[in-house]
Amino acid sequence: MSMTIDRINPLEPIQPGKKTGRNGQVERGKGSDSISLSSEAVEKAELYRAMELVSAASDVRAERIAELKEKINDPSYINDTLITATADKIMDVFGL
Repeated sequence: MSMTIDRINPLEPIQPGKKTGRNGQVERGKGSDSISLSSEAVEKAELYRAMELVSAASDVRAERIAELKEKINDPSYINDTLITATADKIMDVFGL
């Protein structure tokens, strides 16, 4: 027993090399395209960019923090000279 399937709608078969209506050139529109972004979108884009920069940056502070912890734990590090210099810096920041 054999079965034959007939087409429901007659279709034109695809023929290789047959050109569509285009001539291969890009047509330029007479108007210009434009895009506008909301302020919320701009803020989110800036935040995203900042997060990318932060995650890509190397963390050199961890090394610096470890170095400072080591210095602070050394009893000879904290002396009158260091305390005076720190107090002077604090006074400069507050303009006193």
